[in-house]
Amino acid sequence: MSFWDRIKPTERPVSASEVTLSPDNTRLSLLWEDGVKTGASAQMLRQQCPCAGCVDEWTNKRTLDPARVPADVRITQLQPVGNYALTFVFSDGHGTGIYPWKLLREITQAQG
Repeated sequence: MSFWDRIKPTERPVSASEVTLSPDNTRLSLLWEDGVKTGASAQMLRQQCPCAGCVDEWTNKRTLDPARVPADVRITQLQPVGNYALTFVFSDGHGTGIYPWKLLREITQAQG
């Protein structure tokens, strides 16, 4: 039996089938493959950025102070990352976070 025969395939996470920004770019709305609709503010997405500049790579402790993210932050760019994530550029200039579908589902489901 080879190594590859012993690997359990991981379950494919649900991904969004529709991604929309509000006209003022302050809110992201997602329609998921399973029919669930979720959303989050640009501020919340920025506060939850998973990049190494916002979260310590070794401890996973958030280093970004959420209070420092302006309430009026906007999403200026939105790009898919392969088939597994989205990335955003925010009006405060930050744009290094990659948001996998699983994380986006958690963030947007919590905020509604």
